[in-house]
This record gives sequence, C-alpha cells and structure tokens, in this order.
Amino acid sequence: MASMLDLRRLGLALLAAFATASLYWFGTGLQPLWPLLWLAPLPVLGFASSHSWRASALVAVSGWFLGGLNMWHYFHGVLEIPASVVALILLLLALVFASAVLLFQALLVRGMGWAALVAFPAAWVSFEYLLNLVSPHGTLGSLAYSQLNFLPFLQLASLTGPWGMSFLLLMLPASLATGFHLRRRAPGQAIRIVATTLVILGLVLLFGAVRLACPVEGPTVKVGLLASDAPTLVDVAKAGAPTAHLLEVYASHVEALAVRGAQVLVLPEKLGAMAEGDDADSLLQSLADRCRVEIVVGLVHTTPPRSNQARIYVPGLPVRTYDKQHLLPAFESQFRPGVTLTLLSRPSGLWGVAICKDLDFIEPARDYGRAGAGLLLVPAWDFVLDRFEHGHKAVMRGVEGGFSVARAAKQGYLTVSDDRGRILAETATDPASFATLVVEAPTTHHVTLYQSWGDWFAWSVLALLAFALGRLVRSRNRAPG
Repeated sequence: MASMLDLRRLGLALLAAFATASLYWFGTGLQPLWPLLWLAPLPVLGFASSHSWRASALVAVSGWFLGGLNMWHYFHGVLEIPASVVALILLLLALVFASAVLLFQALLVRGMGWAALVAFPAAWVSFEYLLNLVSPHGTLGSLAYSQLNFLPFLQLASLTGPWGMSFLLLMLPASLATGFHLRRRAPGQAIRIVATTLVILGLVLLFGAVRLACPVEGPTVKVGLLASDAPTLVDVAKAGAPTAHLLEVYASHVEALAVRGAQVLVLPEKLGAMAEGDDADSLLQSLADRCRVEIVVGLVHTTPPRSNQARIYVPGLPVRTYDKQHLLPAFESQFRPGVTLTLLSRPSGLWGVAICKDLDFIEPARDYGRAGAGLLLVPAWDFVLDRFEHGHKAVMRGVEGGFSVARAAKQGYLTVSDDRGRILAETATDPASFATLVVEAPTTHHVTLYQSWGDWFAWSVLALLAFALGRLVRSRNRAPG
C-alpha cells in the first residue's frame, strides 16, 4: 500500500512538473501563445497545496526550469551567452518561482487564503521589478510580454506598466488553486477569493475594451520605413567610401518613399560608420533637402568617444543627434552610452528618437511620455528569430507612455503602432530586396497614469509582499490548519 501511495505521489509530481513546463514553454518565448501562460503555474500550485514543501519545491524548480529552456537557443546560440551563464539564469528564475510557490503554500496551509492569493504574484513581480533596476537587459524576461497580442489586457500597461500585467497573470492561477484547496473546509471563502479575482480581471478587460473603443483623434504624420537584409547591406559598413556607397543604395528608396508622400523616414540602426567631417552628413543632408523629407538613420560615430547614434537630417537645418542609452552587453561595449533625450518639435506635435534596446527598458521611453511626445522614431537591429518578441516590446512602451511608435529594424520588422498597442502596419525585412512601408501615424500624446505616477504599482506589490511575509512570521508557531 505504501509503495502504491509513493508511486501515485511520484506520478502526480511528474504530471504537475510536465504540465507547468509545457504551458510555460509554449506560453512564453519568442512566439508565445498568450492564453497558455494564464494556466502555467496552476499544476504546480495545485500540487503544492497538498504535498510537502520539499516535493513542492522540486516540482516547481523542475517545471519552471524545463519550460524556460525554450529560450536556450536564443540566449546561447543567437546572443552568444555562455551555456553555463544561461543555465544559471534559468535556474535563478526557477528558484524564484519555487520560492513564490513555497510562500503561497506556507500561507495557504495555515488558513490564510487571502494572503496566499496575493503573496504568490507579489513575490514574482517584486523580483521582476527589482531585477529590472539592475539588469543590463532591463525588463527582459517579464511575463507581461507574453500578452502583447491580448490587446484589452495590454491596456493595463497604461496604468501600471508591465508590473500589473504580470501580477494579474499569476493571481488568476493562484486564486483557482486557493479556491480548490478551500472548497470543502471554507467554501464561502473559496468562492469569494475566486470571484474577487474574476471581478478584478473583468474590470481590467472592460477598461481595456473601452480604451480601445475610444477614437484616437488629432494630427497625423506620414511615416516611411525602409530596410534591407541583403548580405551586402546588413552588416555595419566601414566609415568612408563603404558607408557612402551604402547610403547611395538607400537613397533611391528614400526618394521613392518621399514621392509616396512620406514626411519623415526611419532607417535602421548601425547602417554604417562615420567620422566627424566625412561625407555621410553631406550625402544625407543633401538627400533630405532634395526630397523635402526628414531622415532618421542609425550610424556608428567613430570619432572618440565612440557612440551608437541616430542622426536626424531636416531640410535646411543643422544635424541633430541621439546617442543610444542602453547598450547591448559585449556587442556594444566599445560605445559610450547617451544620457539625454532628443525631442523634435513639429507642427503635428512633439516627436522623440530612441534606438532599439532603449525600449527594453522603462526609461527613456517614459521620459519621452512625460515630455509630451506623441511619436517615437526608432532605428533598430534585431536577430531575425526575435523579431516579434523583441520588436514588439516597443509597442508596450508606447502604451505605457501615450505615444505612437515607428520602428525600422534590420533583420526584423518595419512596424508602426499607436498608443493603444495596435499595429497600424507591419512588414518583415527581406534578404532578397528592400522592405518599405508608408503609414499615417497619430502624433497626439495621451497622458497615462503610468507616465505620471511611474512604478506606483510595483511599490504597492513590494508592500503586499512585506505584508504576506509578516503574516507568515507572526503565524510561524501556529499549527497548520
């Protein structure tokens, strides 16, 4: 009988770990199936509610670690992060998840269902928020990015940033596990916990639906985007003649988009390199003057201190620049990070400029929102595989900060989105030819709570976690019930 019971427990443990791993694998990653993540923690939480803490910890670590392996090729094969470092990162995430599960379990078995409900998401979101403050990759790994296609839910980012989205994602499975555990001993409490969670989620989705239904009125600007992944064009051209030749190749496409009515053009990040005083500026300035169009292009500025720049060419005006603030570790260690915004005041509104990885971070995007920008112009360079996940992070920054985003990426997408996160137009870049896009982009800035109040929700979550831990400490001498 004992051996049969042990086999049953082992089977339940394996089933819970496999189910969570599978849901997490397909619910996150570079092409997430967003509904699956809402249920991913549920098998482990259900297991933890009726098994020992040791078994629960092992199941939680195993399930989350195995599910996280969906990013192994991207981290190790594409970003070239050493395998040992990738393994440590995935193990750290699994240990944080397991810690959140054990906190949930400890409160639940002591009869503190409400505290357990908030403790599980609070533990994970507190980690997400604190990691974002120190990580060279910013908000990379936030569960909120799995929901970029769930537009009514994405509107929550305008209130709380990504933190509220991650919190609700984990609160739902916590409420279901709590309700199931309490269904016999305290059915009334079980119903109230599940019902409260569903009401909160319903209100969030209602807010999102109303926000999406509200028309986005005001001025627009016709934005043109272009890029090519042709083998001779995708790498950074050397300063001097190679960059001049590359810009001449781009020039005919710039002229064609100007004929189609584009008023501002965005070209990718790091097209080529230039030193102070070489021909690149004169070539691009004459092109802007001739076509009567503004041009934003990414170039490596090689005059010390070296920088990854976006250079802005406006007919008849001096060149403006923006230096990338968040540099990709290892790949861009030779550059000096920028520290200032670049704002362009235009008849249609205020525009801002950022570069690629800048939008993996809350700042400088929120600073542009606070400044009143209605459109962000973003040269970028992706890694093909991450064109959806990485490219669309910029979309969330627009929702948070109340502005449209026009992003042109080599080996990625040409994307224009509005401040509701709707993709107005998008096309993939192509190694065989130039990809182009001309779109009317709204330029009206819409004030958001997150832009104004910042990380208020993240601080509230830290307070909730402290409350839950305090409840647990005060009850440590009480028998589980």
